[in-house]
Amino acid sequence: MTAKFDKSAWLAELQATLSLGWPLVLTNVAQNALMTTDVILMGWLGSSALAAGALGTNLYFAFLIFGIGLMSAVSPLVAEELGRKRHSVREVRRTVRQGFWAAITVAVPIWTVSWNGEFLLLAMGQEPLLAHEAGQYIRALQWSLLPFLLYLVLRSFLAALERPGWPLIVGVLAVPVNLGAAYCFMFGKLGMPNLGLIGAGVGTGIASTFMFVALATVICLDPKLKRYYIFGRFWRPDWPRYRTLWRIGVPIGLTLAFEVTIFNAAALLMGRIGANELAAHAIALQIASFCFMVPFGLSQAATVRVGRAYGAQDGAGVTRAGWTAFALGTGFMVVTASLMLFTPHLLLSAFLDMGDPKNAPVIGFAVSFLVMAAIFQLADAAQAVGAGMLRGLQDTRVPMIYAAIGYWGIGLPLGIVLAFGTELRGIGIWIGLATGLGVVASLMLWRWMHRDRLGLVTAVPQDVQEAFAS
Repeated sequence: MTAKFDKSAWLAELQATLSLGWPLVLTNVAQNALMTTDVILMGWLGSSALAAGALGTNLYFAFLIFGIGLMSAVSPLVAEELGRKRHSVREVRRTVRQGFWAAITVAVPIWTVSWNGEFLLLAMGQEPLLAHEAGQYIRALQWSLLPFLLYLVLRSFLAALERPGWPLIVGVLAVPVNLGAAYCFMFGKLGMPNLGLIGAGVGTGIASTFMFVALATVICLDPKLKRYYIFGRFWRPDWPRYRTLWRIGVPIGLTLAFEVTIFNAAALLMGRIGANELAAHAIALQIASFCFMVPFGLSQAATVRVGRAYGAQDGAGVTRAGWTAFALGTGFMVVTASLMLFTPHLLLSAFLDMGDPKNAPVIGFAVSFLVMAAIFQLADAAQAVGAGMLRGLQDTRVPMIYAAIGYWGIGLPLGIVLAFGTELRGIGIWIGLATGLGVVASLMLWRWMHRDRLGLVTAVPQDVQEAFAS
């Protein structure tokens, strides 16, 4: 109990979480900026290209998000090993290597599906011309998948080492690289072919390759990092460790997919209600998504900090790491929720001309949606950081089930009933989203608070022991 409430230990944990968390947050913002620059350039091509690009991006991202979740498993595994043995090298290298193997493994089926993107969009009832343009765009975009996943493996490795600075620098530099490459290939500048929408996919591939190569170069040259020799003996399998990575990573990928797809479904449902409601929904969701970058980064920091304490079998350290990240994440969202409640017009002015009477209906809906967004901000932060805390304990299967129940079992059905069975319309969808997030957050926190009774911090899982023992 003395250790648990040691003020100096809590302050040290706060400092460590902030030092690790803020670069992770900014790196997420930089990656979001990559997509934003593509959308802006697509808009310069015209509304048809923008619509096709949006279709293609949404379909591709539905598969990419699973790969992102799978690669995220590298971080808790490396953090656990470093917590158990601070100067571990061989075991860390093996885990990173199997992360590369997993990236290659998952890329092949995603490439196969993405190559047939046009067929999938036609099967979904999309307009043939848009489906064709989107399908061509996806075929160019899909080649960015593997270098991006390999970059994520390296980023997870450095995050577990609590060295997030280099991924941030590389991520920021990738924004102008992506902008320049996409601009040249989309509009035929500097002697490049004029590829139109396909050029955006080429630009993303160049930017993703740059991120991987740049980060790999840094790791190979940095004296404190090259000792891990992470590309050494790449061909050597480590099947127990490979299986462990998939055991932890697949539920993470599915959890992220459940969350992302419910927001995609909400947008489709909002489109059936009306164009003004859909526009207002898009704006409110963009504001909420931008704010979400902070708790999302802190959830990644929580995974590392909890994972380190977990590897050291330090129960008090697990407690401090988890609750510190949770307090920071939810505390930030209290501030953003207050802004949404009390200054909605100020936030909306960045997207709309508030003095134009034509925008009045959209503004009215957006203000009401921001009220709901303010409510689910806290739940969104709680579920995100809560999931990160549990991932540090390598507990991912049950949280995946929680996400499926909360988002698709409760949140979406409730939103549909309220939107189309009552007069709430668009507000009903947002109530469903907020309820789903609240259910998931409550279940995550319940599991975290009962982690000792559930045996989540008393021993390293058996398959993990086998992987590292081998």
